[in-house]
Amino acid sequence: MPEDEFRRYARETADWMSDYLATVGDLPVFSSPSPGFLTSALPREAPDHGESMDEVLRDFRELVVPGLTHWNHPSFFGYFSITASGPGILGEMLAAALNVNAMVWRSSPAATELEDVTTNWLRQLVGLPEVFEGVINDTASSSSLYALAAAREVAYPEAHSAGMFGMPRGRIYASEEAHSSIEKAVLTLGFGREGFRTIPTDEAFSMDVEALRAAIAEDVVAGIQPVGIVATLGTTSAAAVDPVDQIADLAEEYGVWLHVDAAYGGSAAVVPEVRALFQGWDRADSVVINPHKWLFTPIDCSVLYCQRPEMLVRAFSIVPEYLTSAEQAETRSLMDYGISLGRRFRALKLWFVLRAFGRDGIRARIRYHVEIARHFAELVEAEEEWEVTAPVHLSLVTIRHVAGDKVTKRAMDRVNGSGEAFLTHTDLRGQTVIRLAIGNLKTTRDDVLHVWDLLREAAALEISED
Repeated sequence: MPEDEFRRYARETADWMSDYLATVGDLPVFSSPSPGFLTSALPREAPDHGESMDEVLRDFRELVVPGLTHWNHPSFFGYFSITASGPGILGEMLAAALNVNAMVWRSSPAATELEDVTTNWLRQLVGLPEVFEGVINDTASSSSLYALAAAREVAYPEAHSAGMFGMPRGRIYASEEAHSSIEKAVLTLGFGREGFRTIPTDEAFSMDVEALRAAIAEDVVAGIQPVGIVATLGTTSAAAVDPVDQIADLAEEYGVWLHVDAAYGGSAAVVPEVRALFQGWDRADSVVINPHKWLFTPIDCSVLYCQRPEMLVRAFSIVPEYLTSAEQAETRSLMDYGISLGRRFRALKLWFVLRAFGRDGIRARIRYHVEIARHFAELVEAEEEWEVTAPVHLSLVTIRHVAGDKVTKRAMDRVNGSGEAFLTHTDLRGQTVIRLAIGNLKTTRDDVLHVWDLLREAAALEISED
């Protein structure tokens, strides 16, 4: 693409992006397309001859955008709400233009060192001690996999050479509310489904520590080796908070690796009055926090902190001759901390976000989200026909209609079908509940009040039509 043409389309694209971010609240959050809508609208094969950017951008606007679920919408309350903030988007744009690969220091010195600086800044912001070393991955699924690979290195040092075949059975423990990526990691690491043991939770959906103790003791007697424990600070279904301090006692007693999944909740540790929920996470061997969830950074950006980073290096470091260099002994090679050799310049967008918002700006916005969530929970509790189904620790509220699963689910579907808001559901103790997750920078108290009105109206219609 000639320079003048690139400049023209870059400006046009930037203008479109600005308009989109300014007006996304006017779009349907969920467009309700039919499966196959886009594949049927586009050619089955790539063009033989290059097409103009005018044609490409036209199809993007007219075919792709109408079929999106708009995560940047202020009334997007599904999954975990996220925001691609302006500073983060600018950082992402520059990272794409630079197109560097931060695999070893020499391949991109500034990208390597900025990752050190940025993960250190975030570590300080959330109150983790200096002993934790950070590395940026794509998602928490990868970060947790790498952490548990390090746990395997500790539990089975001989497996590094001999492999897992013939080794004593091992087991990793997590609560029944833990994210599905933990079980995927266990499978990937060769422990099999039997290598993953879920632990019951209490009335607040937090891990039952006594049940964990009993499970580990039982496995030890049976000759099964405890390998790792995963505690969660902000579970996916209910944003439950596991008692990490007590779990850490147990991990130390049995010499088991403790990994803390704070992918969603970790950012909230910036707020002093919320940090009490994180007691004990400084005792973990590894912690994951996702800035792309609640720290206004475009997806993907997941930070894995480790007290024993040398175990990550032991698990993953393979240095072919073509990647050796004179400064290798005094620098960090980020490729050594996971399976990816190619590494995008993710630190740049996080650095932009931390500088542009600052500690006070981040704290104020997260605090506001927590306040809105608690206010919403109070409104639901005051309504006889609705109930809050789990404690509200952070910015996720789970609710259900007292008429049962059918009305609850159909009310949510009506709201989603309207395009005015987007919600997701889950199962808590056999009951269908609606999850309302707050985390978008543009979400206000009025947006939450509006979706509450929509839900009550939708439930009333469902009951009247039954």
